[in-house]
Amino acid sequence: MTAILEPDAAQRGVLQAMLHGSVAFADPAGLDEHIRSAANEFAVVIGPSVASETAAELAQWARVHRPDLGVILLRYDVDSAALSLALRSGMREVVAARDLAGITTAVARARSVASAIGQTLLDEVQAAAQTARAEVAAEVAQAAAVAQAEADAPRGKVITVFSTKGGVGKSLVATNLGVALARGGHSTCLVDLDVNSGDVAIMLQLTPQRTINDLVGFNGVIDAEGIASILTHHSDNLMVVAAPVRLDSPDQASVDDIGKLLDALRAMVDFVVVDTSGVFDDNALCALDRSDLIVLVGTLDIPSLKALKLATSTLDMLNFPKATWKFVLNRADGKVGLTADEYEKTLALKADCSLVSSREVLAAVNRGEALVSAYPGHPNSKALVAFSKDVIETLGASAAGEGDPSSRKSSGSRLRLRRG
Repeated sequence: MTAILEPDAAQRGVLQAMLHGSVAFADPAGLDEHIRSAANEFAVVIGPSVASETAAELAQWARVHRPDLGVILLRYDVDSAALSLALRSGMREVVAARDLAGITTAVARARSVASAIGQTLLDEVQAAAQTARAEVAAEVAQAAAVAQAEADAPRGKVITVFSTKGGVGKSLVATNLGVALARGGHSTCLVDLDVNSGDVAIMLQLTPQRTINDLVGFNGVIDAEGIASILTHHSDNLMVVAAPVRLDSPDQASVDDIGKLLDALRAMVDFVVVDTSGVFDDNALCALDRSDLIVLVGTLDIPSLKALKLATSTLDMLNFPKATWKFVLNRADGKVGLTADEYEKTLALKADCSLVSSREVLAAVNRGEALVSAYPGHPNSKALVAFSKDVIETLGASAAGEGDPSSRKSSGSRLRLRRG
């Protein structure tokens, strides 16, 4: 279809008679309404009576909004001014008003050009749609592959041993739990986060060549290969990330590095047992946030009870669910005027493992051996082995229901509480 703009009725009639099937308008308003609604319009013939400014304005609009719409300018005299106007405004052709054959030829060319432009635009739209579909399909496939890889990857459990009082046997429990898990056939890594006075390496008679502070040299890229270079091997199934052996180390592992270490270890071993310092420092909170199980340790005395009560209150305030807590009562046979029942009642926790006072414990520590290895028949060794089996059973039962602790809702609220 062709549209005609010509104020002069006689000239308009001639043009409309010559261009069969065309629609003619005497004013720009009618033409504007037509071409905005007629998507199949391919040519506009501007008659010789239309002012140059009006013709230029229409052509400029078409060049931007309707590149398939050919604007043909008719003038009684096709001079340099008319040609210059057409060139500046983007008109398709300039034809003499009396050249009837030239006008029909120009309209035919406009039809051909509009058809070619329309096909090009269609091809581009189809190509863009195909590319978009391919990109979406690739993204979906990649997401599915990542999800499948994560599902297939081994997900080790993080167990954090914690207490807010020193001397209660926290490191003793952590090391023996790690050894018991390893002796049970589970790959285990002990991580000593007591960076100021960690004893895990000493209690296992190890001489680490590299420690947790060597994470600084990885520049934030902490993967399995890098972690393997800082591990100290105790046995086939037990490895240790040792605490620094010097207090004046110029480099200290950041909380971000420690978080990446624990996350990576989950994919490397069955169990990650973390020994912490006796305070809620950033390192301890980093481990607690990633823990599938928190093992609290206390002794049968009032200062320990007070410290542990404060610790449980803080854990509760930080939204660590009690279902993830285990309680080990050390030196539970002490005759100190405080019974185990009174201790448990005050703490509102039942002991999952009770250890008795024994010189064999100190003897094993002094020899750099785990109690469960040095004295396997000792009551404490049996209690710790039974506790390790309880831990395995608990974590096995909860694995399907709770998922990765780093994705739990409570983690976000804990982070806000700490920074608030």
